[in-house]
Amino acid sequence: MYLPSWLSQLYRGLSRPIRRTTQPIWGSLSRSLVLSSQRRNPEFSSFVVRTNTCGELRSSHLGQEVTLCGWIQYRRQNTFLVLRDFHGLVQVIIPQDESAASVRKILCEAPMESVVQVSGTVISRPAGQENPKMPTGEIEIKVKTAELLNACKKLPFEIKDFMKKTEALRLQYRYLDLRSFQMQYNLRLRSQMVMKMRDYLCNLHGFVDIETPTLFKRTPGGAKEFLVPSREPGKFYSLPQSPQQFKQLLMVGGLDRYFQVARCYRDEGSRPDRQPEFTQIDIEMSFVDQTGIQSLIEGLLQYSWPNDKDPVVVPFPSMTFAEALATYGTDKPDTRFGMKKYLKRKDIESIRKFSADHFDQEILPVFLNTNRNWNSPVANFIMESKRPELIRLMETQEEDVVLLTAGEHNKACSLLGKLRLECADLLETRGVVLRDPTLFSFLWVVDFPLFLPKEENPRELESAHHPFTAPHPSDIHLLYTEPKKVRSQHYDLVLNGNEIGGGSIRIHNAELQRYILATLLKEDVKLLSHILQALDYGAPPHGGIALGLDRLICLVTGSPSIRDVIAFPKSFRGHDLMSNTPDSIPPEELKPYHIQVSWPTDSKAAKAH
Repeated sequence: MYLPSWLSQLYRGLSRPIRRTTQPIWGSLSRSLVLSSQRRNPEFSSFVVRTNTCGELRSSHLGQEVTLCGWIQYRRQNTFLVLRDFHGLVQVIIPQDESAASVRKILCEAPMESVVQVSGTVISRPAGQENPKMPTGEIEIKVKTAELLNACKKLPFEIKDFMKKTEALRLQYRYLDLRSFQMQYNLRLRSQMVMKMRDYLCNLHGFVDIETPTLFKRTPGGAKEFLVPSREPGKFYSLPQSPQQFKQLLMVGGLDRYFQVARCYRDEGSRPDRQPEFTQIDIEMSFVDQTGIQSLIEGLLQYSWPNDKDPVVVPFPSMTFAEALATYGTDKPDTRFGMKKYLKRKDIESIRKFSADHFDQEILPVFLNTNRNWNSPVANFIMESKRPELIRLMETQEEDVVLLTAGEHNKACSLLGKLRLECADLLETRGVVLRDPTLFSFLWVVDFPLFLPKEENPRELESAHHPFTAPHPSDIHLLYTEPKKVRSQHYDLVLNGNEIGGGSIRIHNAELQRYILATLLKEDVKLLSHILQALDYGAPPHGGIALGLDRLICLVTGSPSIRDVIAFPKSFRGHDLMSNTPDSIPPEELKPYHIQVSWPTDSKAAKAH
């Protein structure tokens, strides 16, 4: 079987031999879990009326009688057309003789993007008319019969990748946008990576794929959750923002290794590159430590990585949260480029304006000349004897530019981190390549704080991630004296400046979990009584992680937005522009749920409804 270049890249990894074990993975299940040592290319034309796909035909098929189905992409002078399916393109010759008038009429009169079925013979293209840019460019189809399966009305946009379309239009007609080669590639690559992940986790390492409930109860802390009304007055379900509690309970239940391609939900309002519903690769293990989880994920990504990309090199480097903040100004640094910059003075003014406009914060530049003299207003505020020590700490060299700011440590570091990215944006507009899109730079960030002060009341604490994260073993004594200083056993996986995964070792001691919930976080423990009870019944040590599948595939494919790797995404306002969702519900349908809508009195809001 022949595949087009983009599709063959997806399936090449599936046909390569993979080292297998013939040992049973788990006792009596050995017969069902022993794996086949051979793989074959998928058969795309089984069970359907076509004999072949449009993209697979080559000169080796010459003389064969074939039946093809697809969309008319292009037609020229009623002499030939290009037929397209998910697999590729093929040229079809429109017969000109009178005996084939009915076939000619169908193929000449059908509008572009109509669906047709053709049967004919694979022949060579005339000498000199081969198209080396098409995988099927050496052959064409001499048609004998044709059938119009469905005519196409005038389209809102052309189905061509190079045609510019607004995102709103693409989302409104998503079923048309999905026909593009780029969307086909993105979704098929996503499918293949997920399949390889299942193979690695379930078949090679004995994980169990378990589905967890979508209707659950409110969880304290974390992101806001969507509510689902029930028929009991005043009682609601919540859509889980992750299967966190269920996967921990599965460990208590002795499942040992859990995995799920999990749908998750967060009511985060209007955010440019977030989705209210998203997918994560959810993992939990018993009797594991942080190093074990990290090794598992490194192997998982290495195994499932697309073959048309540079191989993933393991182990990934690691950096503490404090180091990341101090060095890069963020807990998700883009390590594809360093700190050195080549900026003009007008760039510095632009950066200072950016800082003032967006963060209401002053930035002071320091220019180091060849004599290491400080050319900056800030020089007046720093003793000359202290300057060499600052130069040493910052590892600066001649002709470097240093940006200084003052303020609370985390806020000052965060500002400088954003300015670092702004500097990269400025330089890349001038053609300096700093963030190579073909380079994938993974980084583990560890030793996060366990708690953060609440924004609305800094004297109170909230979980930096979630309340089930275990404290760092070296800091447990600080829980009872200085909880703000406690580090956690949380770890994030960062790729090119994007957080693509996060997890932790969990608390498996009921007394410690109750103390953190009730005493430190001041949460109502009744909401989590089932978890606390389970931890009292012999819960094993356990930990896990979740990989953001949408974000990961977005980075792998080089897509500008996660919406480009999701079949039917929401807009950045959380709307489905295709079906006009969310939509209003008649009052009579709300009665069984004991709900009444309180309409806003504001005129603008009223108009929106």
